[in-house]
Amino acid sequence: MSKSHSNISIFVPHIGCPNKCSFCNQRYITGVCWAPSAADVEKAVAAAKGSRNFVSETAEIAFFGGSFTAINRNYMTDLLMAAARYVEDGTVKGIRISTRPDAIDDEILSLLRERHVTSIELGAQSMNDRVLRMNNRGHTSGDVERASHLIREYGFELGLQMMTGLYGDSDSSAIKTAERLIALQPDTVRIYPTIVLKDTDLAALYADNIYKPQTLDGAVALSSRLYKMFTENGIKVIRLGLHSIEEKAYIAGPWHPAFSELCQSQIMLTGVLSELSEKGKYTINVAKSAVSKMTGQGRKNIIFLKSKGYDCRVQPDDGLEGLDFKLVREM
Repeated sequence: MSKSHSNISIFVPHIGCPNKCSFCNQRYITGVCWAPSAADVEKAVAAAKGSRNFVSETAEIAFFGGSFTAINRNYMTDLLMAAARYVEDGTVKGIRISTRPDAIDDEILSLLRERHVTSIELGAQSMNDRVLRMNNRGHTSGDVERASHLIREYGFELGLQMMTGLYGDSDSSAIKTAERLIALQPDTVRIYPTIVLKDTDLAALYADNIYKPQTLDGAVALSSRLYKMFTENGIKVIRLGLHSIEEKAYIAGPWHPAFSELCQSQIMLTGVLSELSEKGKYTINVAKSAVSKMTGQGRKNIIFLKSKGYDCRVQPDDGLEGLDFKLVREM
C-alpha cells in the first residue's frame, strides 16, 4: 500500500501578486493576513512532526497562498533556507511552491533548484486569453505553456491549477482549457470552482447582475468530467474545491465543504450507470474508502439508482482501490 502524501502548508499572502484578480481575496481563502517568517517555518515543521500521520518520505514543505517567486527576493530566500535544511536532514522529501506563470524564468528556476525545491505549481486558471483578461490575471495562456516547459526542463515536478465558472468562461471553454493543460503533461492538477467572496471585483459584478456563478450541481458535473479527463491521461488530481473559506466572506457560488466527495460520488454513479443494463438487484463492490462516495450523501446515488429500476447495495472489497468498482448481479 502506498504511503499517504502530506504537505506542511505555509501560506504566504497576496504580497507576491502584481495583479488583483477578479475573484481573489487571499485573506478569506487562507485566513492569513500576516507574512510568515523563517521561525514560522520551523514551528510548522515541528507541529507536523508531532503528528502520528507524519511520514518523512512523502512529506513536503509547501509555500502556498500568493505568488511565491514574485515576492521580495531576500524574503523568499530566507523562507527557502529555513525549509531547505529539513530536506537536507531528511525530515521532508522536498519543497513545493505555487506561483504565477509569468514569474518563472531561468534565473529563478536555478535558485529554486539550489534551495531544494522539487515541485512547482502554476496558477494557470484558464487557457482562454479572453477569460484571463476579463479576470485581470495579468498573464496569457502562452505564459503558462512557456513556464511549464521551462519547469520540466529544469527537472521539477509540474503542477497546474485551473478554475471553473470564471467570469466570461463557459463549460465548453473549461473543457478546452483542460485539453491544453493535459497537452502540457503535468504531474498533478488542482480544480477550483469560482466562489464569490467579499471585497473582490467579482462581488461587484455579481451585485450588478453581470456575473452569474455556477450552481453547485453544475460545478460538480463539470469538475467530475474534468477529473476523468485528467486521470484518464495519467494526471493525478490532488484537489477538487477550495480547502476552506471564512463563512463571513462567502457571497455566492458552488462552495461545499465536501466538494471533492460530491464530485467523486458523481463519477462513481456515472460509471455504474454506464455498466448497468437489465433492471434488478445488484451488489456494487468498492474500496472501503469509497463506500460513502458510492452511496452518496443522504444515500442519493442509491435512491437515484432505485428510481431507475436498479436495487443496489454497496459492499466494501479489499481488492479494490480508489474509485474502482465491480458490479455483481443478484439472482
